[in-house]
Amino acid sequence: MKKFCDLTDVELIDLFEQDNISAFEEIYNRYWLKLYAAAYKRLKERETAKEIVQDFFTSLWINRQQVKIVSSLQGYLFTSIRYLVLNYKRAEAVRNSYSEILLMVNNSFDNSTEENYYYKELLERVEAEVTHLPPKCRNVFELSRNQYKTNKEIALLLGISEKTVENHLTKALRFLKVHLNILMLFFLFR
Repeated sequence: MKKFCDLTDVELIDLFEQDNISAFEEIYNRYWLKLYAAAYKRLKERETAKEIVQDFFTSLWINRQQVKIVSSLQGYLFTSIRYLVLNYKRAEAVRNSYSEILLMVNNSFDNSTEENYYYKELLERVEAEVTHLPPKCRNVFELSRNQYKTNKEIALLLGISEKTVENHLTKALRFLKVHLNILMLFFLFR
């Protein structure tokens, strides 16, 4: 049999789809640097580019049973990285605008001691309510709201469908809405 480095991409895909770890390692070794260069070219951030490529390969191996590479391996890999970079940039833009809004909101509030106390108490109660969510639902919610991951990124990370991610987020938000409304009434009539 040929060495893995002598195999064509088509042969590697066939072996990869049969759960051959050596074929996966050859794909990794053959394309990691090229994919990193493509991600870095768009991001201009070394660590982020490395993270995206590493996360992609991890996800590729974990989800190998669902992955079907129909056309070229190289095309599939580069297209995947391009979408992950775009998702990262979109999430980064959301994080930046969220930070700006928080700054504006924080600057517009009178930071009196009483308001700070109630704000901290409300945050603690929200965090406490989040702990009452079922574990998977809580995990999805925290990845979405605390780590600003997209539904697609969460689905890849946890090995579940995007629809399942959406269902968990809907369930979490509905739960928090009910419990936070009760908390708001508590604060209003205090």
